[in-house]
Amino acid sequence: MSATPHVTEDVLGLQQDHAGGGARATQAKPKLCLQDLSLHYKAVAGERLLALDKINLQVSAGEFLCIVGPSGCGKSTLLYLIAGLHEPSSGKVLMDGKVVERTGTDRIMIFQEHGLFPWLTVEENVEFGMKMKGIKKAQRREQTHEYLKMVHLQKFQKSYIHQLSGGMRQRVAIARALATEPDVLLMDEPFAALDAQTRDLLHDELERIWAKTGRTIVFVTHNVREAVRLGDRVAVFTFRPGRVKREYKINLPRPRHLEDTAVAGTARDILNDLREEIDKSLQAEYEGGKQR
Repeated sequence: MSATPHVTEDVLGLQQDHAGGGARATQAKPKLCLQDLSLHYKAVAGERLLALDKINLQVSAGEFLCIVGPSGCGKSTLLYLIAGLHEPSSGKVLMDGKVVERTGTDRIMIFQEHGLFPWLTVEENVEFGMKMKGIKKAQRREQTHEYLKMVHLQKFQKSYIHQLSGGMRQRVAIARALATEPDVLLMDEPFAALDAQTRDLLHDELERIWAKTGRTIVFVTHNVREAVRLGDRVAVFTFRPGRVKREYKINLPRPRHLEDTAVAGTARDILNDLREEIDKSLQAEYEGGKQR
């Protein structure tokens, strides 16, 4: 692991950690530990593309970590590695000190496309993961009702997915993930497709659920203000290959709101740091278009 970062700046409740990719260890055994994690892809003409390069991050139990970066920096790929859906080219993911080698119900992903089953009711969708785990029906129903109540959808338990709004569907996805009682929620831009008003409401819901359940959350987003609104810490990724450029500890009181002056100011500081990487992404996209 890289050395503990030195905190050099504290502005608007924001601490900037300069570490080239190392996170401050806040406890002896973090919930998640990414050690020199790298991933190569096979590209065209047999070339190998370095997608992620020596990622070192620690995530404490109960922490809300947000990851931001330009398109193509490997943010979503990182979640797949943590989930055990991809195998790293080098380095490792540790969960409670044990190497992650496959998928597991202790790590659940929630996507922008919620992946609900349209032929099942809301209740049956939430029960699905528990059913696969062999949990008895009575216990499944009890837990399903508990989590539907948590996301304020108990009145819609017999509804089908097509009868729900986009925000309601995403709340079903969150309830389904929580019902399997994972230690870690991996969230890949879950609110990106929603309108601003619905997204704001779901920010409040997610923060409330996180505070109540104590789950560890790793949240990927393109929206810097969303990251500051939700996160305990924000990790900024470089453009390809993805590296941790900098980490920011968000020391703003909760609850927060997107329109808060401190949230906007902190997001602006992080966005200024991210701008160079966004420019690189846009340049690569432009050059790729010219080649086509």
